[in-house]
Amino acid sequence: MRVARPVVLSAEQQETLESRARARSAAARCVERARIVLLAAAGMQDKQIAAKLRIMPEKAARWRNRFLDGGVAALDKDAPRPGRTPTITAAQIQEVIRKTTQDKPGNATHWSTRSMVKAAGLSEKSVRRIWRQHGLKPHLARTFKVSNDPQFTEKLEAIIGLYLNPPEHAIVLCADEKSQIQALDRTQPGLPLKKGRCGTMTHDYKRNGTATLFAAMNTLDGTVISMCDDRHRHQEWLKFLRVIDYVTPRGKQLHLIADNYATHNHPQGAEVAGPPSALPCLLHSDQFFVAQHGRALLPRPHRTEAPPRHLPRCRGTDPGHRRLHRQTQRQAQALRLDRQSIRCLGKGQACPRCAG
Repeated sequence: MRVARPVVLSAEQQETLESRARARSAAARCVERARIVLLAAAGMQDKQIAAKLRIMPEKAARWRNRFLDGGVAALDKDAPRPGRTPTITAAQIQEVIRKTTQDKPGNATHWSTRSMVKAAGLSEKSVRRIWRQHGLKPHLARTFKVSNDPQFTEKLEAIIGLYLNPPEHAIVLCADEKSQIQALDRTQPGLPLKKGRCGTMTHDYKRNGTATLFAAMNTLDGTVISMCDDRHRHQEWLKFLRVIDYVTPRGKQLHLIADNYATHNHPQGAEVAGPPSALPCLLHSDQFFVAQHGRALLPRPHRTEAPPRHLPRCRGTDPGHRRLHRQTQRQAQALRLDRQSIRCLGKGQACPRCAG
């Protein structure tokens, strides 16, 4: 008869195991393992421990030896097991991946789990597991469009270059429009805000026209130059460019990034200074443009010798988009920028660039 190895506990180990053996919320297997080690430390053999705890002697011997080899930490988790032999080989997995990415079923546009089960000879769960592990989703399709512009690469490099590495002593603005902003009026007045109740408004409303918000964001600090108008034609776009030219410092180069919307490429604005082979003005990184009243877009001259012009304090320039969520708008003009009210406080007269 083989004699089990004796177990000797330190004071700290004794206290830890007794605490585990008395635990009410601990896992049952952890409590059982602590009791096995405590009985072994009391001098009991494996068969005696098995009879007392109603377990197999092999189990008592196993956790005795693991404690002697690894201490209290060895009682927390089981020893690693090799697991069962996989029934799906690597060749079968590669075949499923090849069929999914390179082939198509004869009677469908893409693979489904059922069609792949018939083609690969695997179970549905196995096919789903393989697709999930390799990130394959044959039931999904996303659209894309390849640009037919021969100068697309040059434009892309110019715009990304402005974002990632803007020129020194220059202003980079990203401009766009938000059209069809609705002036909404609620059908009934809401209840006022009070303690224990938030402000209310009716779910139904009526429309009182639309407005368009023009905005240009400074890519360096995130400040926004904005203007509201009732339409978004090329005339309003030119007015917005005049506003940008008015509020930006004179001694700075201005780089304007915009999309190829029809409003930006109107025939009346097609007369652009520069060689015909140059890129469109609003997408080129080497052109600096402003709008001149009654004419097309012209290159902005370098005026570095002039002192920088600071933005004058103006009143009446709030486009109103901060009040669109809850304020009742009874007319579409309430959303527009009243350009006649832009008056420079220092001069006391309307700005000639922004008026009209």
